[in-house]
Amino acid sequence: MKFTEEHEWLRVEGDVVVVGITEHASTQLGDVVFVELPEDGGEVAKDDEVVVIESVKAASDILAPLDGEIVEVNAALADNPGLVNEDPLGEAWFFKMKVADLSAMDDMMDETAYKDFIGA
Repeated sequence: MKFTEEHEWLRVEGDVVVVGITEHASTQLGDVVFVELPEDGGEVAKDDEVVVIESVKAASDILAPLDGEIVEVNAALADNPGLVNEDPLGEAWFFKMKVADLSAMDDMMDETAYKDFIGA
């Protein structure tokens, strides 16, 4: 897995990149009550706002970590946004994307660097 400074995680599965938020981010948000997901098939550029999360504490945007195409969204989050708190690194992924250049992930943090980044 790779991690961004925006507290997103990325995992390569075959020819797609799965994107979610870290446990640290879900804890900071508090109880998630609503998730607005992007449309399948949409092209996104790095740093585009693609997901809106609303919690009891705040609303947050999830940014596209890479340029690419959204090929699947996690519809389960619309029915059960609390999954973000229950299993942020597993079942609560937000979207899957095809990216033109996986090497763009090379500069992202690994787990050790991310833990240092958040002071864990």
